[in-house]
Amino acid sequence: MNHDGSIGTAGRLVDLASECGADAVKFQLHVAAAETIADAPTPPYFGAEPRYSYFERTAFTDDEWRSLRARCEERAIDFVCSPFSVEAVDRLETIGVDRYKLGSGEVTNVSLLERLAATGKPVLLSSGMSSWAELDRAVELLRTVPLTVLQCTSEYPCPPEHVGLNAMLEMRERYGTPVGLSDHTLGTAACVAAAALGAAAVEKHFTLSRQMYGPDASMSLEPAELAALVHDVREVERMLAAPVDKDDLAGVAEMKRIFEKSVVTTRPIEAGTVIGPEMVAVKKPGTGIPAARLREVVGLRSTRAIAADTVLTEDDLDWNGRPT
Repeated sequence: MNHDGSIGTAGRLVDLASECGADAVKFQLHVAAAETIADAPTPPYFGAEPRYSYFERTAFTDDEWRSLRARCEERAIDFVCSPFSVEAVDRLETIGVDRYKLGSGEVTNVSLLERLAATGKPVLLSSGMSSWAELDRAVELLRTVPLTVLQCTSEYPCPPEHVGLNAMLEMRERYGTPVGLSDHTLGTAACVAAAALGAAAVEKHFTLSRQMYGPDASMSLEPAELAALVHDVREVERMLAAPVDKDDLAGVAEMKRIFEKSVVTTRPIEAGTVIGPEMVAVKKPGTGIPAARLREVVGLRSTRAIAADTVLTEDDLDWNGRPT
């Protein structure tokens, strides 16, 4: 809703979301008469105007929605929309939408859930106001479509300690679906953390400026912040897609030579000398007998004369037996 009813602003948000590298841009389609009574209470974080008149004032026509969808296609970014009534879904089915997002307040709206299921389109199911029992029922009603369940905390803004990343992981275990995070914190750490935990999707409010009017602008990311978030999530994706074998040390062989230590002599040693603990120490570089084998060296006999501060190699010592 950060477009505040301006189709030009909405189009610019599409452009910037695409330029920032987002996969999708999500709008809300409100049909005021179908979703709210005229004197319904406003949310505590936005009481600047009644919700009914706000929804009417900021509404787009179907032709304007089609222009936004076309702009998404031009910018190669998915057009996602949250409906808040069956009538809104009916309109979006004629407009064309890539994916639906069901807001937290609609989880118990069975008729809307059934209408979304009938479309066959993918659904992002948010959960901010839902108990497990309510969410269980919604998931069952949407089992016939590609479903992603989003952990969400309906606090605006949401403090870090209420994000509930544990719930996201429980949703994955409980439902066996992809999961994600619909984030209302003021920063981006929660989204990056969710991505690192395997989130299939992260959602974040986005605006041209936090100084703009509307219920979400002050808690939204500005373009540079969105670009940084996308960058960080892509980095996490690369990390998760490239598991590291800790036994594959080919890439650090030279670093091991430089930073690890070898067994070295602490004094001149004549040929045939039995090595005592006072004759050896461990120092860089890691090019000789590894430091971990220091105790193996003690008690062996030298095969040649060795100068002080010399990195010992296997050939410097007689490994066939120790003196009794």
